[in-house]
Amino acid sequence: MTDHDQMFKELLTTFFVEFLDLFLPQVLEYLEVDSLAFLDKEIFTDILAGEKLEADLVARARFRGQEAFFLLHIESQAQHKKEFAERMFRYYFWLYEKYRLPIYPIVLFSFDSPRKPQPDTFRLSFPDLEALAFNFRVIQLNRLHWRDYVNRPNPVASALMAKMRIAKKDRPRVKAECLRLLLTLRLNPAKMRFIFGFVDTYLRLSRAEQEECRATLAVIAPESKETIMPLMTNSEELGWKKGLREGRQEGRQEGRQEGVQALLLRLLEQRVGKLDETTQTHIAALPFEHLERLGLALLDFTSRNDLQRWFDQQQAN
Repeated sequence: MTDHDQMFKELLTTFFVEFLDLFLPQVLEYLEVDSLAFLDKEIFTDILAGEKLEADLVARARFRGQEAFFLLHIESQAQHKKEFAERMFRYYFWLYEKYRLPIYPIVLFSFDSPRKPQPDTFRLSFPDLEALAFNFRVIQLNRLHWRDYVNRPNPVASALMAKMRIAKKDRPRVKAECLRLLLTLRLNPAKMRFIFGFVDTYLRLSRAEQEECRATLAVIAPESKETIMPLMTNSEELGWKKGLREGRQEGRQEGRQEGVQALLLRLLEQRVGKLDETTQTHIAALPFEHLERLGLALLDFTSRNDLQRWFDQQQAN
């Protein structure tokens, strides 16, 4: 299962300034960027409810030109929860109680539905008194249109377009545009792979859609052939992990290994070309644990020599 909290937390911590620049540029006008520091995991115990709550992301920053600090608290919410506004207030109260600093609260809603506007205020009031009006910023991705962000030179835009409002027919085009935008950013390889993985996780295409995406990308970003296209090929082949698990289960149930062997043979031929009969026989004789090792190693293969070296290493060990 995808760890949505971890995916979004990594995106926001890696590209925190870019996130603010994309959605809350007014905050950057008074925030001293060089002073930003992420706080350790904040866990609060709600004794009455009998639960522990963990804040997704808390950063401390200094007001520009001042010695005073404030906190930025961001919650990434992948599921719709009715009482979420109250929870945001509880986080605010606990953080303020601990740090005694002003807190800028932000919610990033990433669920697909509902699409109706989510509350940005928690209120406690009486007929003659509004005792509390707690406000927080809301960024609701399913109410944002991807076309409004397609030309924003920002890695967060490249990633989060995959979770914005997209018509079914536009899915291949949106993924192509996400990847085209990614190419323009000139990120280091690790950051590029992360953004690509994020987009690939949240905008999974059918085989036909994937082909349409490739064709579109070849037109709008011809330079993608050297960088993005290999990533797309590898991401398709990463499906081997699921296939390997299913094949292993089938092998245990039926006392045979044909499912896993057939999967690995097919993936190997995609990587290094047609396998001769001797090599196929050699693979068929491998025990399960060696098949698993081969499955982990094959994505790094580029030629038959890599496969032969792998066989030689297994024999040496």
